[in-house]
Amino acid sequence: MLSIAETARISDLAHIEGSVRGTRITIEDHVFIDSFVRIRPVGGTGDVRIGRNSFINSGCALFSGNGIDIGEWVLIAPNCTLAPTNHAYMSREVTIRHQGFLPGKGGIVIEDDVWIGANCVLLDGAVLRRGCVVGAGSVVRGEVEAYSVVAGNPLRKTGMRGTQDGA
Repeated sequence: MLSIAETARISDLAHIEGSVRGTRITIEDHVFIDSFVRIRPVGGTGDVRIGRNSFINSGCALFSGNGIDIGEWVLIAPNCTLAPTNHAYMSREVTIRHQGFLPGKGGIVIEDDVWIGANCVLLDGAVLRRGCVVGAGSVVRGEVEAYSVVAGNPLRKTGMRGTQDGA
């Protein structure tokens, strides 16, 4: 099921696929989805919600997997991947493609007023607390503290919002 608010703006060059397993995709008021964004309901039965006034920049890929919940006023820079799912791979006798998926780690949760820099990857179990900033090129696997500034792979805290020097 796809629900798009009347005030949402979605580029004609974005691609949002329908679900065959009942995944709900909800795009709330004043969301902007830029060109070449792809939203695919694959890898599980989780829902995708993009909260009010959020902006998904060009080239981003969102896979529903175990679910993605994006809060309000979230900024996602170009070419980010949100992948809340993991392939099973342990058997040598079965191709990875035919092993299905590992149990979920809770999907991806992005609270309000978060900025995710370009080329970031968010994996299953990532929780970005209110107001945090994720530097470009980072990989997020776990919880990011509210109002913190983090970057890298492995992810490291580099500062806090609201302080003079960001530290």
